[in-house]
Amino acid sequence: MTPSAATGASRLRLLSPTYAATTVGMFALVAFAAFEATAVTTVMPTVARELDGVGLYALSFAAPLASGVVGMVAAGARSDRGGPVVPLLVALVLFSAGLVVCGTAPSMQVLVAGRVLQGLGGGALTVCLYVIVGLVFPPVLQPAIFASFAAAWVLPSLFGPALAAFVAHAVGWRWVFLGVVALVAASTLLIVPALRGLAPRDEVGEPSRARLIWAMIGATAVLVLELVGSRDDAMALLAALALGVVVLSLRRLLPAGALLARPGLPAVISTRGLLSASFFCAEAYIVFVLQDRWGLSPGTAGLALTAVGVVWASASQVQSRLGQRITDVAAMRWGTGLVLAGTAALVMVVVADAPPWLAMATYVVSGAGMGFGYPRTGVAMLAASTDSDRGFNSAALSIADSLGGAISLSLSGIVFGVATRMDVDPFASVFVLAAGLAAIGVVTAWRTAPR
Repeated sequence: MTPSAATGASRLRLLSPTYAATTVGMFALVAFAAFEATAVTTVMPTVARELDGVGLYALSFAAPLASGVVGMVAAGARSDRGGPVVPLLVALVLFSAGLVVCGTAPSMQVLVAGRVLQGLGGGALTVCLYVIVGLVFPPVLQPAIFASFAAAWVLPSLFGPALAAFVAHAVGWRWVFLGVVALVAASTLLIVPALRGLAPRDEVGEPSRARLIWAMIGATAVLVLELVGSRDDAMALLAALALGVVVLSLRRLLPAGALLARPGLPAVISTRGLLSASFFCAEAYIVFVLQDRWGLSPGTAGLALTAVGVVWASASQVQSRLGQRITDVAAMRWGTGLVLAGTAALVMVVVADAPPWLAMATYVVSGAGMGFGYPRTGVAMLAASTDSDRGFNSAALSIADSLGGAISLSLSGIVFGVATRMDVDPFASVFVLAAGLAAIGVVTAWRTAPR
């Protein structure tokens, strides 16, 4: 590099005039999407009770994760063929439309439909933003913009639960959804100048129709799994068929051997999915149980989300600073072990009806495990990939992430309903499910070493 080039590179900053508006706009979009996720977790128990839809509580969380896979696959294929501008705009429209549907929903069924739209838009939004980073920002700035995305997820965990509880109390829970629409629109205006500079591509290559179809089949089967599995009649038997369809779709979307956690990359993909499955299954119910069992207010119960956000980020920084002093395999093993310890302890706290702060503390332990092990699944995946399969493996990791959480949430809805009908503690039953998934994750993490 010449001295002048080096000087030019050193002057590049995310907030320099060339990139400032785009940086702020992308950061804001990620932050508002993250705020919506943490805010909804805080107010959803209230929403479910008001709309008489506790039976669809788990589905309201599973729906956006499942439909998000479809958005990811569709946006990725479209961006590769024609550029990210059109899919990004479609993603923003779908995400905003979903927020409007949720904010005006007269019933829990309509709210779930809005969450499906949100997921389609949110999944596509994530992929499009990553593509835009590669097209707009020079390589020297890309690590910084990705770090800003991580920070954009941490900040809402600090303030989102309390703000959501305040908004719900002051003007009603509907504005937790509707208020984000205007913020998303304002953020979009900031990145429009950068989008104008991206010339549309000629559509080359064959569209990945088969992959998109399997993503749609898998997402639909996940939702059907919870809908029919929570019934108390013969229709519940269809849950087994839906689960079989989900497994079949995963075989088409993930690398060979991932469902069996074969050593190496397949086990890495499995570990990522099981980490998400266990943690997000517990996350969906931690605020619910704190309100229902111990009578905490939404704002106070939401402190659990704030604490876990801080601990997740801190643990992530610790594993980053350790670098090669701890291997990816060891980090994944420690991470899954901590998630198992946290969820298993949460079961004991709920069963013993211990003080609520103990429930929060055990959940935070799981957050530390996610912060320590979750990032290394991505590092291990890239290390096991080549130029010919890096894109497929990256997509597979995201799909395992989303569908893992969606499947566990659908199963948690079934477990919650069955336990309630059998007069068994439904919250303890759900957390037992989360602990069981974490235990399987520990086993797969021990198989992640490269062959």
